[in-house]
Amino acid sequence: MNAIPTLDLNDFTNGSPEQRNAFVQNIGKAYEEIGFIALKNYGLAPQTETQLYQTVQDFFALPDEVKMKYDGSHIAGQRGYTPKDREHAKGRNVGDLKEFYHVGQPVTGLDDATKNYLPNVFPTEVAQFEQITVETYRKLEEAGRNVLRALALYLGLEENYFDDKVKHGESILRPIHYYPITDPDAVPEGAVRSAEHEDINLITLLMGASAEGLEVLNKNNEWIAVTSIPECVVVNVGDMLQRLTNNRLRSTTHRVVNPPREKMNTPRYSIPFFMHPRSDMDLTCLDSCITADRPKAYSDTTAGEYLNERLREIGLLK
Repeated sequence: MNAIPTLDLNDFTNGSPEQRNAFVQNIGKAYEEIGFIALKNYGLAPQTETQLYQTVQDFFALPDEVKMKYDGSHIAGQRGYTPKDREHAKGRNVGDLKEFYHVGQPVTGLDDATKNYLPNVFPTEVAQFEQITVETYRKLEEAGRNVLRALALYLGLEENYFDDKVKHGESILRPIHYYPITDPDAVPEGAVRSAEHEDINLITLLMGASAEGLEVLNKNNEWIAVTSIPECVVVNVGDMLQRLTNNRLRSTTHRVVNPPREKMNTPRYSIPFFMHPRSDMDLTCLDSCITADRPKAYSDTTAGEYLNERLREIGLLK
């Protein structure tokens, strides 16, 4: 596949039985082949998205000493601000050329799985930051829940298989600022905006980036550029879902490359929503995904155990 397919979530949530079935089959096939789709009608109004991007840009335009008031390093970066060049891809020691902010599940004390969730931290210097990011979180969480319902049907599971596993899950909304590079010669050797990696979570919903740079590695080992698709989010499989399905659904390697030298002083913003389950979700490979041709590839673990392992690998958890 040399392009990612575009699907309409409305076909699944409000369509005829034929439209629903076509959506299920098309998303399943896409995730077996390339691991990415573009999704229309994901629930966030255009004016809300515009307001979100302006709010995010206003935060990252603050002086570094102000942003550092919200530094989340002491909690493995799981809430608040992560400074420039702090995170690196698995297997690399050079930090990515970016800074970002984490907004987590905005609930606490609901049950044993959520009572210890870290509280969110919101910058007081930017009006409506809390309101707009929490609204976006809720909309993308609902879209992600419907994507997982379609995938459950594709995998031969009950439609609501994932519902209780992602209810009040440890999902993260991450506004990212790939900052301008004013002196290309000063960039550390090998440093890029986001080195090639796979996402940790079940699925990721990526809101349209403000500039080019995202590339996806297809099955032919070719890098495919993914440009912003109007009125769509890009939705990809993460390692947890790949693990659960014993590699039937693909967590595809992707990266954000540096712009050409003449455009390095141009910033780039993107806002992924990493949909995580609750930490107690069992990631043991589904029996239906284990065959003679595809023997069990992973040891048993929980989502919480796997998340901590990966956070250590990328330098956020010591």
